[in-house]
Amino acid sequence: MDLSPGQQKAVFVLIVIALAVFGYWLVLPKLTHSHGPGQAATSPSPPAPSSAPVPTVTAPPVPAGTVNIYSWLPFTQQDLAAAASVAVQFSVDYDTFTYTESAASYVAKMGSLITGQLATTLRAAYQIPGVAKLRARQQQVSTGTAVVDSLRAFGPSSMTFIVTARQRLVSTSGTTIGSTQYAVTVTGSGGSWQVSDIELESAGNT
Repeated sequence: MDLSPGQQKAVFVLIVIALAVFGYWLVLPKLTHSHGPGQAATSPSPPAPSSAPVPTVTAPPVPAGTVNIYSWLPFTQQDLAAAASVAVQFSVDYDTFTYTESAASYVAKMGSLITGQLATTLRAAYQIPGVAKLRARQQQVSTGTAVVDSLRAFGPSSMTFIVTARQRLVSTSGTTIGSTQYAVTVTGSGGSWQVSDIELESAGNT
């Protein structure tokens, strides 16, 4: 039976495809055998030496745990620990107060933890008339705890920590427990650090 040119072309394409598939299945087992993981080469002849030079390792990889990241930073591990401790203690004192204490007494317990400028700011905020009257009327007694979450920013003489401060507030209205995240900036160097600013974490801190 004579095939039209179109039919002949179609048959030719089918034959090519069939041969390609057949050849693939012939070659595949050999590739799998020679390159399979964990299998030794079966050829008795050693491989021919490559003409390309073999690169040499000039330095061994650095073992894990030996890199001192503090050599890249403008402060030591001890500096970081000291600054974080000041941020935590300040945050505890910030949320610890009683309706019977004055603004001066409230700020005085923070002592050398804060700068003089921040002390003035906190004293003014504590005795805002509306806030002070509510504190006295409800006989509020607050206890704070705090933990550092992260280090947001740092420089040669300052670090800004993200601190979660938890407050237990007892008043004539009952007891409430809440938490707030603050950005607390400490300034100084070595073992001498003071809190210079506190803001809500969402407001940022510079």
